[in-house]
This record gives sequence, structure tokens and C-alpha cells, in this order.
Amino acid sequence: MINRSIDTPDADRWNTNIQYHGLLVDAVAGSDTVLDVGCGEGMLSRRLRQHIPHVTGIDLHEPSITLARTQPPADITYLHADFLTHPFTPESFDGIVSVATLHHMDPTAALTRMAELLRPGGTLALTGLAKPNWPADLPRELAAGIAYNWYRFTKPRWEHPSPIVWPPPHTYTEIRTLAHSLLPAATYRRHLYWRYSLTWTKPQ
Repeated sequence: MINRSIDTPDADRWNTNIQYHGLLVDAVAGSDTVLDVGCGEGMLSRRLRQHIPHVTGIDLHEPSITLARTQPPADITYLHADFLTHPFTPESFDGIVSVATLHHMDPTAALTRMAELLRPGGTLALTGLAKPNWPADLPRELAAGIAYNWYRFTKPRWEHPSPIVWPPPHTYTEIRTLAHSLLPAATYRRHLYWRYSLTWTKPQ
């Protein structure tokens, strides 16, 4: 069953993006200022604000930003703008997070921009999706399908209102190679529900 209601409490929502929100929150724990790139209607931003004093969400999809601004808390800054061109001050965030947004942008430009906006010692953490590398990824795809079909019987899937880009333009291998070339010492991981994660701490 798919639940599309924006009135569904955050605690009752689940999908393959929400599954990994906790990973990102933990990665930037202790930060003072965090930027949520591609924040959508603000679910991750709201969760971050429970732990982070200053949270900014940015998204190019105006209806999603409008929804985000109607939901508490009111002290999250939401920007309807293009992350790649918005005039942020360089090195102005202790943490930067992003969920399933990298494939909406040119990944080289997006990762470079994130690195520029991160303060030395700050952490970038994101999750994304990519195309499988066939046939090597067949076992992973089968395992994800089995796990997903089991999970959806225990918790309805919540469908976000933001635009969807499908299929992703890059493979998992391409994203891993790109990340390691742009962000030395970045940690790349594959996850069960068709997602990968990247975490990187900017050198002091």
C-alpha cells in the first residue's frame, strides 16, 4: 500500500529514502549549521533540527518548499533556489546532507559545490541511487527485492511529493569512482534498499 498523505506524521512514514535518514543525522551529529540539499517537503530537515541548532533546506521544487514551510518547527530556513548557483558563502556549513538528489544534478558539479560550502573539518553525508552494474549486481538486486517486499507488508510506503528522475543516469561504479576522485578518503557504501552512501570529512 502506498500512502501519499502529507498529513501522515513523520514517525509513520517509510520508504527506501527514509530508511537511511538516521545514517545522515548521525554523520553530522555535533554540527552547528547543516545544509540539506534537495530537502523536498522537509522531513530530513525536521529530524536534523531535533539535534542541530541551525538547519537550512534548499530545493528547486517550489511546491515542496511551500509544504516544508507549513510544517513545524518554524526556525528552519527553507530556500526555493538552485543549489548549484545560490550565492552561499564558501565554507559556511559544518555539515551538508542530501537524500536521493545527486542524480538530479551533474554529480561532478554537485560534489564540487558541496565541498566548497563545507568548512574544514565538516562532514558531507549523502545517500543516492544509481543504475546496477549488470550482471555483477544481480544478487544484490534480488536480495533488495525480497527485503523490500517483506518490509512493505509491515509498513505502508509513503510517497514523497517531489519530482522523480528515473532511471538514474550513472551506475554505482561510476559514482564511486567519481566520489573518490573528487573527495579523497571519502567512504562509499552500498546499502540493501537500492541505495549507496557517501561520507567525507573535509581536511582541516
